[in-house]
Amino acid sequence: MKNLVKWLLAVTYFQLVPENHDQPDLAARDNAATPSPTLTVQRSGGNQSSPLLYGVMFEVGARAAGIPLTSYQEMDHSGDGGIHGQLLQNNGFQGDNPGLAAYKGIGDVELIQDILSSVSSAITSSLQVSVQPGAKGYVGFANTGYKGVPVMNATYSCEFWMMGDYSGTIMLELAGSSSGKIYASHNMTVRSLWGEFTRHQTSFNSSASPDGDNEWRLLFNGSQVDGALNFGLVQLFPPTYKSRSNGLRDDIATFLEKIHPSFLRFPGGNNLEGLQIDSRWQWNLTIGPVVNRAGRQGDWFYPNTDALGIGLDEYLWCCEDMHMEPVLAVWAGKSYGGMVSHLEPYIDDILNELEYILGPSTSTYGSLRANNGRADPWSLQYIETGNEDDLAGGCDTYPDRFMQIHRAIQTNYPNLTLIASNIDFLCLPIDLPSGLLYDHHYYCQPDDLVSMFNYWDNHPRSQPAIVGEYGCRNTTDREGIFWSSMPCSCSEAVHMIGLERNSDVVKMAAYAPLLQHFGFTQWSPTLFGFDSTPNSLTPSPSYHVQRMFSTNRGETILPVHTTTTTSNFHPLYWVASKTTHQKKNPTYIVKMANYRPQNHTLHINIPHTKSGYLEMISGEGNATNLLHDVAIQPVLRKIANSEGGYTVDLGEWGVVVLAVS
Repeated sequence: MKNLVKWLLAVTYFQLVPENHDQPDLAARDNAATPSPTLTVQRSGGNQSSPLLYGVMFEVGARAAGIPLTSYQEMDHSGDGGIHGQLLQNNGFQGDNPGLAAYKGIGDVELIQDILSSVSSAITSSLQVSVQPGAKGYVGFANTGYKGVPVMNATYSCEFWMMGDYSGTIMLELAGSSSGKIYASHNMTVRSLWGEFTRHQTSFNSSASPDGDNEWRLLFNGSQVDGALNFGLVQLFPPTYKSRSNGLRDDIATFLEKIHPSFLRFPGGNNLEGLQIDSRWQWNLTIGPVVNRAGRQGDWFYPNTDALGIGLDEYLWCCEDMHMEPVLAVWAGKSYGGMVSHLEPYIDDILNELEYILGPSTSTYGSLRANNGRADPWSLQYIETGNEDDLAGGCDTYPDRFMQIHRAIQTNYPNLTLIASNIDFLCLPIDLPSGLLYDHHYYCQPDDLVSMFNYWDNHPRSQPAIVGEYGCRNTTDREGIFWSSMPCSCSEAVHMIGLERNSDVVKMAAYAPLLQHFGFTQWSPTLFGFDSTPNSLTPSPSYHVQRMFSTNRGETILPVHTTTTTSNFHPLYWVASKTTHQKKNPTYIVKMANYRPQNHTLHINIPHTKSGYLEMISGEGNATNLLHDVAIQPVLRKIANSEGGYTVDLGEWGVVVLAVS
């Protein structure tokens, strides 16, 4: 009976939101002549827009539904070797079989991973550098980073742990791996003894390399060593965002900040769950000094050092520094390799995590937070329970698991807003608690994403939702290795216009995934990418669409009268809004998309406005941005008309933002 009731509820719900969304074939409609509509923006009426609508989701390991787990490894090195500032690979020898990846000897030495010499209880291996008899001059080792070390005109901070009998000079270098050219050379004096690791820190300046074929070197006087020296947890940081310790790479984080995202959903989806229960993301293993963070085997058969890099506090610092609302996902008892039968210990773990984040510094876990450098509680309003529990065998048990976690959180933190990890009524409790948000994820071909333009039009207004992950994937290849094109990005703009029109019920939406290292691509597209070459940050056209929409927001979505009916939106789509905080002189914003490979013209009337600006991005069907070849960028120009009438020429696959006051 219970399942029958849930089925009837689901049928009722999905009658409100049909699967095909009643969209005709888009290609057939493209062949028809499209009149040039005139849009008249109304100054009043409409609905309120969510201030959190546009945000981002960070995932160091994810997959689309239907793609087997064996298809992917770690997600594009978006964290390690990406937005986390630490540049050296395999620096903690974490994971099941790290070996000597990224290390090489310099001079007459032999390298091994020494599993008997632990730096700490968390960093259980170190690099042993054995000096061969008769070695002379400076010898040591290099770390080649993530297919190279970015060498910029900047000040680097460096640290390492060392054990062995040595008193003298350590020489640190940044050098071309093939060219041998030295970009930075820094000497420091150390004193080390056998039997105990000691920590050494320094900083130095570097000139810029023209490419990414570089390495970091640590050298010592081989004639002063009898036997071997051990090194552990080597770290190299360029300038970090907001100068945070163990922080984000400043160039990558600043590039992200330009989007002005309003929220961050973390620590990802599949990354949260883990391949096995014991390899799930565990918050308490990601806090405190990095030498005490063990890391874990990642979801994609690759060591995931998010513990060494971006842990719970680093995520929260990022949210605070970028003025983003944190959306914290908590583990709900399901991994890809198993499910717990008794949830109580894991509920206690969730409550401990919330006390760490929200508790006073006098509480047990609040004092731990204070000891880790944050005396005041963090800001947190949104908690998501699990990830995609309508998939991977979680549906049947999710209602019970969700309600157990919901009761515990609401009892202790009644002001927090909880998010269910799906919108499938077959996978949700029959008696839904009030105040919930529901999370929906989808990755689609361009036409399919455009067909979802009106997906949320008939969604019950009493059931607010978030779109925790969405994006265009224009490929039939399950591996999906490609880069975003203008039709893909235009289809996302069409969908975002649909979201904005319904942003009274869609409270948040996050394009995903966020970024990729082009040398380690397992999933594309992402918003932007890079490699180890200086100044390699490459925005996809989608990055520009996200930035244009996010940085031009109105608080009220306005009605638009048109010379054509709304049933003829395709191939032109639009939404209008206004800023209400400037009541004497509000700004009116019209966002438009031309999902068509031909130019088109729109006439727009916005009474009582005179001037502003227009920003447009467009390009041919294959047009895209490639590494070191950014061909597609928006064009910004001023626009004026004393009568409030504006003519907009939309290029093929064009996306436009018009803002006037």
